[in-house]
Amino acid sequence: MTEKLNMILGGAQGSGLETTIQILSTAFASSGNGFLADREYFSNIKGRHSYAHAKISAEDIPRSIDSKIGLLGCMDAETLFTHFEDLVDGGYLIYDTSTEDKTQDSIKSIEDPLRERLEERFNEIGIDGTISSLVEYLKEEKNVEVIELDYPSILEDIQKEFDISSSQASRYVSSILIGAVTGLMGLEKEQVDKGIERKFEGKEKIAKQNIFLVEKVNEMVREEHGSPLKLEGAKLDEDELLMVNGNEIIGMGKITGGMRFQSYYPITPAADESFFIEQHASFEDEGSVLVFQTEDELAAITSCIGAALTGTRSATATSGPGFALMVEGLGWAGINEVPIVITYYQRGGPSTGQPTRGSQDDLMNVLYSSHGNFPRIVLVSGDHEEAFDDAVKAFNLAEKYQTPVIHLMDKFLANIVKTIPVPEIEGKKIDRGKLFDRKDYKRFADGPISERGFLGSEVMWYTGSEHDAEGNVSEDPENRIRMHEKRMKKLKIAGEEMDDRAIYFGPEEAENLIVGWGSVKGAILDAIDEMKEDFGYLHFRCFSPFPAKKVSSILEKSEVVIAVEHSYSPRVSEVVSLKTGYQIEKEVVKFTGRPIYRDELIDSLVNIIEGSDREVLKHGP
Repeated sequence: MTEKLNMILGGAQGSGLETTIQILSTAFASSGNGFLADREYFSNIKGRHSYAHAKISAEDIPRSIDSKIGLLGCMDAETLFTHFEDLVDGGYLIYDTSTEDKTQDSIKSIEDPLRERLEERFNEIGIDGTISSLVEYLKEEKNVEVIELDYPSILEDIQKEFDISSSQASRYVSSILIGAVTGLMGLEKEQVDKGIERKFEGKEKIAKQNIFLVEKVNEMVREEHGSPLKLEGAKLDEDELLMVNGNEIIGMGKITGGMRFQSYYPITPAADESFFIEQHASFEDEGSVLVFQTEDELAAITSCIGAALTGTRSATATSGPGFALMVEGLGWAGINEVPIVITYYQRGGPSTGQPTRGSQDDLMNVLYSSHGNFPRIVLVSGDHEEAFDDAVKAFNLAEKYQTPVIHLMDKFLANIVKTIPVPEIEGKKIDRGKLFDRKDYKRFADGPISERGFLGSEVMWYTGSEHDAEGNVSEDPENRIRMHEKRMKKLKIAGEEMDDRAIYFGPEEAENLIVGWGSVKGAILDAIDEMKEDFGYLHFRCFSPFPAKKVSSILEKSEVVIAVEHSYSPRVSEVVSLKTGYQIEKEVVKFTGRPIYRDELIDSLVNIIEGSDREVLKHGP
């Protein structure tokens, strides 16, 4: 029995891995365990290797994952070839014995660089490259406990039991994995069934077939191996937990914040947010959200602007390539003081780059995109809880200061499935800012923040050109000064009123300070909890308006300052230098598109303390 377990479950894209994680996450939460899983996949609809890297904890809700795993569950041979070296000594392996004769050369979806590394590694350890030889190596050299299952034989059982075709039965490979995992981990039938029934609500026949196969494999595994991975002393109350991914929690936050119009053009990893909102867009007493799929990102932002001008709380969601197309519309919203929200999910670039991999490279892009100077508020979230709060807050800030708000996320947070406490919505008030209440209405009068009227309520003018208080085009120099200063003063006001734009974790005066933002938060907090050295963490929640005074006062207290980021060159260091003049000399970076693991971060921080200036993290296939 243990208190925490790291595991990887893998298979071909489209083979049911997403379903597997949804069912298991519910089952673990129902048993009082914390759960966190990162999903990694190729930009391919079906066939390429996909996996979920998860941590389950009986003690608390995990904040990060480790590179080394205690359990590897394989739907196919490629998963074993890709991840076998991630297993710790004494770990557990679930695999299909019908694949024993397969070699890496027979699997066409393995990329050539990985194939070459595997061949080199197999030569080093003296095996012939078949699955059977690899399994024997793991048994003998790493004391791995192997759960051998004949997948085709098991699928024949469900085929006979429910009189379905072999092609239909082949869709249930994921259920074999669920049964084996839940058997090894000692989950009760009631908890597993709950996960299946929740996933297949309204599809009783499919739920029944899944339950049959999962229970069958669960019993097989328990009879032969017991439940050696059962977590000890689960402490969480399932009634107080929510199981969500990042796209979903932001969708919930937007709805809670009063959003009633969302535009989007489908793009990874942003589109799932809009799909989720579409599924939950109607409310009994509060109307509904209009979710509008446009022909491109230009139409997405301009329709969002149009809806906002009518007084509707409006947002759009996109990723890097889509945001590039929205930039002209962003400038139009800036000069016309339109309160819109853009949820921006970063992914690997430039250009199409790595469409399904993570990055934090776009910070400078959102801070300085579009020509000319206009105020924008940029919020950044470090975990699901922050993402919910920021999604609610973004609309209040947009309408209060009448300016675009960009909520900057990343792919890791978008795709991570996690148990979190049910968000507190009591006390989250809607602030619509200054609305007009007089007849002599001028849209841009009495700045910095004018009274705002809605289209159709009074006569008003909007243009992409500089304008006077009424909105009419004006090139008068004195008017230009007045209007430009009016807009830019909003950032100063917002900076004086916004709390917690940067949060410090750690002792009052830490000798070593880590600086970061976004999804690196969990790995950093776990790393500094474990390390004996004196570490603090400066975590950004907002980059515009920038909290320069607070940041400077924290930076001055530490001897060693280290930037940690998913980028080639930490953008956070550039922004800190621009805003405070402080030069962050040391950095830990990762730009493979894979997540930063707790243990590899710890190793890199040790190297930094010992004198290294730059550590490049590489773990992850």
